[in-house]
Amino acid sequence: CVRLANQVVTSWGRKRSLPELQDPLPVPEAIKNKLDEHIVGNTLAKEIMAVAVYNHYKRFVVKSTSSDLNLGNDGVDLEKSNILLVGPTGTGKTLIARSLANIVGVPFAIADATTLTQAGYVGEDVESILVRLLDVAGGDVARAEWGIVYIDEIDKLARSSEGNTGVRDVSGEGVQQALLKMVEGTQVKIPAKGRRRDGGEDMVIDTSNILFIAGGAFSGLEKIVDKRLQPKELGIGFHATVEKSYKPTQEELLDAIEPEDLRYFGLIPEFIGRFPVIASLEPLTVEVLVQILTEPKNALVKQYKKLFKFENVELEFTDGALNTIAEKALQRGTGARGLRGVMEHLLRRTMYEIPSRKNISHCVIDEQVVAGKKSAELTNEVVADVVVDESSAISNKVNCEEFSRMIPESQ
Repeated sequence: CVRLANQVVTSWGRKRSLPELQDPLPVPEAIKNKLDEHIVGNTLAKEIMAVAVYNHYKRFVVKSTSSDLNLGNDGVDLEKSNILLVGPTGTGKTLIARSLANIVGVPFAIADATTLTQAGYVGEDVESILVRLLDVAGGDVARAEWGIVYIDEIDKLARSSEGNTGVRDVSGEGVQQALLKMVEGTQVKIPAKGRRRDGGEDMVIDTSNILFIAGGAFSGLEKIVDKRLQPKELGIGFHATVEKSYKPTQEELLDAIEPEDLRYFGLIPEFIGRFPVIASLEPLTVEVLVQILTEPKNALVKQYKKLFKFENVELEFTDGALNTIAEKALQRGTGARGLRGVMEHLLRRTMYEIPSRKNISHCVIDEQVVAGKKSAELTNEVVADVVVDESSAISNKVNCEEFSRMIPESQ
Protein backbone atom coordinates (compact mmCIF):
# COMPACT_ATOMS: atom_id res chain seq x y z
CA CYS A 1 0.00 0.00 0.00
CA VAL A 2 2.82 2.40 0.89
CA ARG A 3 4.64 1.60 -2.36
CA LEU A 4 1.45 2.15 -4.37
CA ALA A 5 0.81 5.47 -2.64
CA ASN A 6 4.35 6.61 -3.43
CA GLN A 7 3.84 5.65 -7.07
CA VAL A 8 0.64 7.68 -7.22
CA VAL A 9 2.34 10.71 -5.70
CA THR A 10 5.32 10.63 -8.06
CA SER A 11 3.12 9.87 -11.06
CA TRP A 12 1.25 13.12 -10.46
CA GLY A 13 4.33 15.04 -11.54
CA ARG A 14 5.33 12.65 -14.32
CA LYS A 15 1.96 12.49 -16.09
CA ARG A 16 0.39 15.84 -15.43
CA SER A 17 0.20 18.28 -18.34
CA LEU A 18 -0.09 21.50 -16.35
CA PRO A 19 3.25 22.78 -14.98
CA GLU A 20 1.55 25.04 -12.41
CA LEU A 21 0.29 22.09 -10.37
CA GLN A 22 2.29 21.09 -7.33
CA ASP A 23 4.82 18.35 -8.01
CA PRO A 24 4.51 15.86 -6.46
CA LEU A 25 0.85 15.72 -5.43
CA PRO A 26 0.82 16.47 -1.66
CA VAL A 27 -0.44 13.59 0.48
CA PRO A 28 -3.32 14.23 2.94
CA GLU A 29 -1.02 14.69 5.93
CA ALA A 30 1.07 17.26 4.06
CA ILE A 31 -2.08 19.08 2.91
CA LYS A 32 -3.40 19.20 6.47
CA ASN A 33 -0.06 20.46 7.80
CA LYS A 34 -0.13 23.27 5.25
CA LEU A 35 -3.68 24.16 6.31
CA ASP A 36 -2.47 24.30 9.92
CA GLU A 37 -0.15 27.17 8.97
CA HIS A 38 -3.10 29.39 8.10
CA ILE A 39 -6.14 27.97 9.92
CA VAL A 40 -6.61 27.45 13.66
CA GLY A 41 -8.55 24.48 15.05
CA ASN A 42 -11.07 22.44 13.06
CA THR A 43 -8.70 19.47 12.98
CA LEU A 44 -11.34 16.97 11.85
CA ALA A 45 -12.65 19.26 9.11
CA LYS A 46 -9.13 19.84 7.79
CA GLU A 47 -8.45 16.11 7.72
CA ILE A 48 -11.72 15.47 5.85
CA MET A 49 -10.87 18.20 3.33
CA ALA A 50 -7.29 17.00 2.88
CA VAL A 51 -8.41 13.45 2.08
CA ALA A 52 -11.16 14.66 -0.26
CA VAL A 53 -8.83 16.92 -2.25
CA TYR A 54 -6.10 14.27 -2.43
CA ASN A 55 -8.56 11.66 -3.70
CA HIS A 56 -10.06 14.12 -6.17
CA TYR A 57 -6.77 14.84 -7.92
CA LYS A 58 -5.55 11.26 -7.51
CA ARG A 59 -8.36 10.30 -9.92
CA PHE A 60 -6.42 11.90 -12.77
CA VAL A 61 -3.21 10.11 -11.86
CA VAL A 62 -4.88 6.72 -11.56
CA LYS A 63 -6.72 7.20 -14.85
CA SER A 64 -3.60 8.20 -16.78
CA THR A 65 -1.15 5.76 -15.16
CA SER A 66 -3.21 2.62 -14.54
CA SER A 67 -0.76 0.47 -16.49
CA ASP A 68 2.26 1.95 -14.69
CA LEU A 69 0.67 1.30 -11.30
CA ASN A 70 -0.38 -2.27 -12.24
CA LEU A 71 -4.02 -1.39 -11.60
CA GLY A 72 -5.21 -2.80 -14.90
CA ASN A 73 -8.26 -1.75 -16.84
CA ASP A 74 -10.99 -3.15 -14.60
CA GLY A 75 -13.69 -0.75 -15.79
CA VAL A 76 -13.94 0.95 -12.39
CA ASP A 77 -14.55 4.67 -12.84
CA LEU A 78 -13.59 6.86 -9.89
CA GLU A 79 -16.35 9.44 -9.46
CA LYS A 80 -15.59 12.82 -7.97
CA SER A 81 -16.85 13.82 -4.54
CA ASN A 82 -17.76 17.47 -4.12
CA ILE A 83 -17.62 18.94 -0.62
CA LEU A 84 -20.20 20.69 1.56
CA LEU A 85 -18.84 22.93 4.34
CA VAL A 86 -21.18 23.75 7.23
CA GLY A 87 -20.28 26.30 9.87
CA PRO A 88 -21.15 29.68 11.39
CA THR A 89 -20.17 32.91 9.69
CA GLY A 90 -16.48 33.75 9.91
CA THR A 91 -15.23 30.27 10.80
CA GLY A 92 -12.90 30.07 7.79
CA LYS A 93 -14.87 28.24 5.12
CA THR A 94 -13.64 30.44 2.28
CA LEU A 95 -10.09 30.48 3.65
CA ILE A 96 -9.95 26.68 3.75
CA ALA A 97 -11.17 26.38 0.15
CA ARG A 98 -8.73 29.04 -1.08
CA SER A 99 -5.83 27.48 0.84
CA LEU A 100 -6.53 24.06 -0.65
CA ALA A 101 -6.33 25.49 -4.17
CA ASN A 102 -3.02 27.19 -3.33
CA ILE A 103 -1.59 24.01 -1.83
CA VAL A 104 -2.43 21.87 -4.85
CA GLY A 105 -1.65 24.67 -7.31
CA VAL A 106 -4.91 25.01 -9.26
CA PRO A 107 -7.08 28.00 -10.28
CA PHE A 108 -9.64 29.07 -7.69
CA ALA A 109 -12.88 31.02 -8.09
CA ILE A 110 -15.54 32.15 -5.62
CA ALA A 111 -19.25 32.54 -6.34
CA ASP A 112 -21.98 33.97 -4.13
CA ALA A 113 -25.08 31.78 -4.25
CA THR A 114 -27.32 34.71 -3.33
CA THR A 115 -26.52 36.44 -6.64
CA LEU A 116 -27.33 33.42 -8.80
CA THR A 117 -30.68 33.09 -10.55
CA GLN A 118 -32.31 30.44 -12.66
CA ALA A 119 -32.75 30.92 -16.40
CA GLY A 120 -35.14 33.72 -17.30
CA TYR A 121 -34.63 35.75 -14.13
CA VAL A 122 -32.65 38.96 -13.70
CA GLY A 123 -29.23 38.28 -12.19
CA GLU A 124 -26.23 36.04 -12.75
CA ASP A 125 -26.80 32.62 -14.25
CA VAL A 126 -24.83 29.64 -13.00
CA GLU A 127 -22.51 29.73 -16.02
CA SER A 128 -21.03 32.96 -14.64
CA ILE A 129 -19.20 30.82 -12.09
CA LEU A 130 -17.16 29.21 -14.85
CA VAL A 131 -16.49 32.58 -16.47
CA ARG A 132 -14.74 33.64 -13.23
CA LEU A 133 -12.75 30.42 -13.10
CA LEU A 134 -11.70 30.80 -16.73
CA ASP A 135 -10.56 34.37 -16.08
CA VAL A 136 -8.48 33.24 -13.08
CA ALA A 137 -6.93 30.54 -15.29
CA GLY A 138 -5.86 33.22 -17.76
CA GLY A 139 -8.30 32.04 -20.40
CA ASP A 140 -6.69 28.58 -20.42
CA VAL A 141 -9.54 26.06 -20.62
CA ALA A 142 -7.29 23.12 -19.70
CA ARG A 143 -6.20 24.83 -16.47
CA ALA A 144 -9.75 25.87 -15.62
CA GLU A 145 -10.92 22.27 -15.95
CA TRP A 146 -8.58 21.32 -13.07
CA GLY A 147 -9.73 24.16 -10.82
CA ILE A 148 -11.62 24.51 -7.57
CA VAL A 149 -14.85 26.51 -7.26
CA TYR A 150 -16.21 27.67 -3.91
CA ILE A 151 -19.92 28.57 -3.80
CA ASP A 152 -20.58 30.63 -0.69
CA GLU A 153 -23.90 30.97 1.18
CA ILE A 154 -25.32 27.87 -0.45
CA ASP A 155 -27.79 27.58 2.43
CA LYS A 156 -29.60 30.65 1.10
CA LEU A 157 -30.84 28.53 -1.82
CA ALA A 158 -32.81 26.25 0.50
CA ARG A 159 -36.59 26.07 0.25
CA SER A 160 -38.63 27.42 3.13
CA SER A 161 -39.51 24.64 5.53
CA GLU A 162 -40.67 24.07 9.08
CA GLY A 163 -37.07 23.97 10.22
CA ASN A 164 -35.88 26.82 8.04
CA THR A 165 -37.96 29.92 7.34
CA GLY A 166 -35.33 32.57 6.60
CA VAL A 167 -34.57 31.53 3.02
CA ARG A 168 -35.48 32.25 -0.58
CA ASP A 169 -38.68 31.20 -2.30
CA VAL A 170 -39.01 28.70 -5.12
CA SER A 171 -36.35 30.55 -7.18
CA GLY A 172 -33.74 29.17 -4.77
CA GLU A 173 -34.81 25.66 -5.70
CA GLY A 174 -34.54 26.67 -9.36
CA VAL A 175 -30.89 27.63 -8.86
CA GLN A 176 -30.24 24.29 -7.16
CA GLN A 177 -31.69 22.56 -10.21
CA ALA A 178 -29.55 24.68 -12.54
CA LEU A 179 -26.39 23.76 -10.62
CA LEU A 180 -26.99 20.00 -10.70
CA LYS A 181 -25.41 19.19 -14.06
CA MET A 182 -22.55 21.62 -13.60
CA VAL A 183 -21.38 20.26 -10.24
CA GLU A 184 -21.83 16.66 -11.36
CA GLY A 185 -19.92 17.07 -14.60
CA THR A 186 -21.01 18.30 -17.99
CA GLN A 187 -19.84 20.43 -20.89
CA VAL A 188 -20.80 24.07 -20.48
CA LYS A 189 -20.65 26.61 -23.28
CA ILE A 190 -19.02 29.89 -22.26
CA PRO A 191 -19.82 32.77 -24.64
CA ALA A 192 -17.03 35.14 -25.59
CA LYS A 193 -19.10 38.10 -24.45
CA GLY A 194 -18.52 38.85 -20.79
CA ARG A 195 -15.07 37.28 -20.50
CA ARG A 196 -12.12 39.45 -19.60
CA ARG A 197 -10.12 37.99 -22.45
CA ASP A 198 -12.64 38.01 -25.26
CA GLY A 199 -11.23 35.84 -28.01
CA GLY A 200 -14.15 36.27 -30.33
CA GLU A 201 -15.11 32.61 -30.02
CA ASP A 202 -17.24 30.67 -27.58
CA MET A 203 -15.47 28.17 -25.34
CA VAL A 204 -16.60 24.86 -23.89
CA ILE A 205 -15.54 23.79 -20.40
CA ASP A 206 -15.88 20.22 -19.14
CA THR A 207 -16.75 20.43 -15.44
CA SER A 208 -16.20 16.71 -14.77
CA ASN A 209 -12.86 17.36 -13.07
CA ILE A 210 -13.64 20.67 -11.38
CA LEU A 211 -13.92 20.29 -7.61
CA PHE A 212 -16.94 22.16 -6.26
CA ILE A 213 -16.98 23.17 -2.60
CA ALA A 214 -20.21 24.68 -1.28
CA GLY A 215 -20.39 26.41 2.07
CA GLY A 216 -22.96 28.02 4.32
CA ALA A 217 -23.84 28.87 7.90
CA PHE A 218 -27.04 26.79 7.84
CA SER A 219 -28.45 28.65 10.83
CA GLY A 220 -30.90 26.43 12.69
CA LEU A 221 -29.61 23.18 11.21
CA GLU A 222 -28.34 22.07 14.61
CA LYS A 223 -31.92 22.21 15.92
CA ILE A 224 -33.03 19.88 13.14
CA VAL A 225 -30.24 17.45 14.02
CA ASP A 226 -31.08 17.69 17.73
CA LYS A 227 -34.73 16.91 17.04
CA ARG A 228 -33.77 13.85 15.00
CA LEU A 229 -31.50 12.59 17.77
CA GLN A 230 -34.09 12.98 20.52
CA PRO A 231 -35.35 9.70 22.03
CA LYS A 232 -38.70 8.50 20.74
CA GLU A 233 -41.74 8.56 23.01
CA LEU A 234 -42.43 5.22 24.62
CA GLY A 235 -45.60 3.50 25.78
CA ILE A 236 -48.78 1.86 24.52
CA GLY A 237 -51.94 3.91 24.86
CA PHE A 238 -50.09 6.62 26.76
CA HIS A 239 -46.99 8.76 26.35
CA ALA A 240 -43.97 8.14 28.50
CA THR A 241 -41.48 10.97 28.39
CA VAL A 242 -37.79 10.17 28.36
CA GLU A 243 -35.60 12.81 29.92
CA LYS A 244 -32.32 13.42 28.14
CA SER A 245 -29.41 13.17 30.53
CA TYR A 246 -26.99 14.92 28.17
CA LYS A 247 -27.40 18.03 26.04
CA PRO A 248 -25.10 17.87 22.99
CA THR A 249 -23.14 20.97 22.06
CA GLN A 250 -23.61 22.83 18.79
CA GLU A 251 -20.30 21.41 17.60
CA GLU A 252 -21.41 17.84 18.32
CA LEU A 253 -24.73 18.40 16.58
CA LEU A 254 -23.05 19.75 13.44
CA ASP A 255 -20.71 16.76 13.42
CA ALA A 256 -23.79 14.50 13.36
CA ILE A 257 -25.33 16.01 10.20
CA GLU A 258 -27.01 13.52 7.88
CA PRO A 259 -28.38 14.10 4.35
CA GLU A 260 -31.93 13.91 5.71
CA ASP A 261 -31.21 16.93 7.93
CA LEU A 262 -30.13 18.95 4.91
CA ARG A 263 -33.25 17.85 3.03
CA TYR A 264 -35.44 18.95 5.93
CA PHE A 265 -33.54 22.25 5.98
CA GLY A 266 -34.59 22.88 2.38
CA LEU A 267 -31.98 21.52 -0.02
CA ILE A 268 -33.35 19.19 -2.68
CA PRO A 269 -32.21 15.54 -2.51
CA GLU A 270 -30.56 15.65 -5.94
CA PHE A 271 -28.41 18.59 -4.89
CA ILE A 272 -27.42 16.97 -1.60
CA GLY A 273 -26.38 13.86 -3.50
CA ARG A 274 -23.85 15.87 -5.53
CA PHE A 275 -22.02 16.80 -2.30
CA PRO A 276 -21.30 13.48 -0.55
CA VAL A 277 -18.45 14.83 1.59
CA ILE A 278 -19.74 16.92 4.51
CA ALA A 279 -17.40 18.75 6.88
CA SER A 280 -18.57 20.94 9.75
CA LEU A 281 -16.56 23.77 11.27
CA GLU A 282 -16.48 24.51 14.98
CA PRO A 283 -18.28 27.57 16.38
CA LEU A 284 -15.85 30.31 17.39
CA THR A 285 -14.97 31.04 21.01
CA VAL A 286 -12.86 33.76 22.62
CA GLU A 287 -10.00 31.28 23.02
CA VAL A 288 -10.10 30.30 19.34
CA LEU A 289 -10.23 33.93 18.23
CA VAL A 290 -7.13 34.70 20.32
CA GLN A 291 -5.37 31.83 18.56
CA ILE A 292 -6.49 33.20 15.19
CA LEU A 293 -5.08 36.59 16.19
CA THR A 294 -1.65 35.23 17.07
CA GLU A 295 -0.83 31.77 15.71
CA PRO A 296 -1.35 31.49 11.92
CA LYS A 297 1.46 32.30 9.53
CA ASN A 298 -0.34 35.47 8.47
CA ALA A 299 -1.95 36.28 11.82
CA LEU A 300 -3.28 39.81 12.32
CA VAL A 301 -1.01 40.52 15.29
CA LYS A 302 2.01 39.57 13.16
CA GLN A 303 0.78 41.83 10.35
CA TYR A 304 0.38 44.87 12.58
CA LYS A 305 3.70 44.25 14.30
CA LYS A 306 5.30 44.30 10.86
CA LEU A 307 3.57 47.60 10.02
CA PHE A 308 4.86 49.16 13.25
CA LYS A 309 8.34 47.71 12.72
CA PHE A 310 8.49 49.67 9.46
CA GLU A 311 8.37 52.78 11.68
CA ASN A 312 11.05 51.27 13.98
CA VAL A 313 8.45 50.77 16.70
CA GLU A 314 7.97 47.54 18.66
CA LEU A 315 4.26 46.75 19.08
CA GLU A 316 3.22 44.68 22.10
CA PHE A 317 -0.17 43.27 23.13
CA THR A 318 -0.85 42.03 26.65
CA ASP A 319 -2.84 38.82 27.17
CA GLY A 320 -5.71 40.86 28.57
CA ALA A 321 -5.74 43.02 25.45
CA LEU A 322 -5.92 40.01 23.15
CA ASN A 323 -8.81 38.52 25.12
CA THR A 324 -10.74 41.79 25.04
CA ILE A 325 -10.17 42.16 21.29
CA ALA A 326 -11.51 38.63 20.79
CA GLU A 327 -14.55 39.37 22.95
CA LYS A 328 -15.35 42.50 20.93
CA ALA A 329 -15.07 40.57 17.66
CA LEU A 330 -17.31 37.80 19.00
CA GLN A 331 -19.96 40.35 19.96
CA ARG A 332 -20.02 41.65 16.38
CA GLY A 333 -21.25 38.25 15.20
CA THR A 334 -19.06 38.21 12.10
CA GLY A 335 -16.58 35.64 13.33
CA ALA A 336 -12.90 35.99 12.53
CA ARG A 337 -13.71 38.70 9.98
CA GLY A 338 -14.57 41.01 12.87
CA LEU A 339 -11.04 40.87 14.24
CA ARG A 340 -9.58 43.17 11.60
CA GLY A 341 -12.30 45.75 12.17
CA VAL A 342 -11.61 45.78 15.91
CA MET A 343 -7.85 46.03 15.34
CA GLU A 344 -8.17 48.86 12.81
CA HIS A 345 -10.38 50.89 15.15
CA LEU A 346 -8.07 50.19 18.07
CA LEU A 347 -4.81 51.17 16.35
CA ARG A 348 -6.08 53.87 14.00
CA ARG A 349 -5.06 56.87 16.14
CA THR A 350 -1.70 55.37 17.04
CA MET A 351 -0.91 54.56 13.40
CA TYR A 352 -1.80 58.17 12.55
CA GLU A 353 0.57 59.69 15.12
CA ILE A 354 3.62 57.43 15.06
CA PRO A 355 4.93 58.24 11.54
CA SER A 356 5.23 61.91 12.57
CA ARG A 357 7.01 61.16 15.86
CA LYS A 358 10.39 59.71 15.05
CA ASN A 359 11.45 59.20 18.67
CA ILE A 360 8.86 56.49 19.51
CA SER A 361 10.41 53.06 20.07
CA HIS A 362 7.73 51.03 21.85
CA CYS A 363 3.91 50.79 21.84
CA VAL A 364 2.00 48.73 24.41
CA ILE A 365 -1.68 47.80 24.03
CA ASP A 366 -3.30 46.52 27.22
CA GLU A 367 -6.85 45.70 28.27
CA GLN A 368 -7.67 49.29 29.25
CA VAL A 369 -6.55 50.59 25.87
CA VAL A 370 -8.85 48.12 24.10
CA ALA A 371 -11.70 49.12 26.43
CA GLY A 372 -11.18 52.78 25.48
CA LYS A 373 -10.23 53.86 29.00
CA LYS A 374 -6.82 55.20 28.02
CA SER A 375 -4.53 55.74 25.04
CA ALA A 376 -1.83 53.38 23.89
CA GLU A 377 1.38 53.52 25.92
CA LEU A 378 4.11 55.03 23.75
CA THR A 379 7.71 54.93 24.93
CA ASN A 380 10.20 57.52 23.70
CA GLU A 381 13.57 56.36 22.52
CA VAL A 382 16.24 57.56 24.96
CA VAL A 383 19.39 58.91 23.34
CA ALA A 384 22.19 59.27 25.88
CA ASP A 385 24.21 62.50 25.68
CA VAL A 386 27.96 61.92 25.46
CA VAL A 387 29.73 64.08 28.07
CA VAL A 388 33.48 64.44 27.59
CA ASP A 389 35.60 65.63 30.50
CA GLU A 390 37.74 68.64 29.42
CA SER A 391 40.94 67.40 31.08
CA SER A 392 40.51 63.97 29.51
CA ALA A 393 40.02 65.57 26.12
CA ILE A 394 43.26 67.58 26.47
CA SER A 395 45.12 64.48 27.64
CA ASN A 396 43.83 62.46 24.72
CA LYS A 397 44.88 65.23 22.32
CA VAL A 398 48.44 65.23 23.72
CA ASN A 399 48.69 61.46 23.54
CA CYS A 400 47.53 61.51 19.92
CA GLU A 401 50.14 64.16 19.04
CA GLU A 402 52.92 62.11 20.69
CA PHE A 403 51.78 58.99 18.87
CA SER A 404 51.80 60.77 15.53
CA ARG A 405 55.43 61.90 16.06
CA MET A 406 56.44 58.27 16.60
CA ILE A 407 55.24 57.29 13.14
CA PRO A 408 58.02 57.77 10.53
CA GLU A 409 57.22 59.92 7.53
CA SER A 410 56.64 58.09 4.28
CA GLN A 411 59.59 58.20 1.88
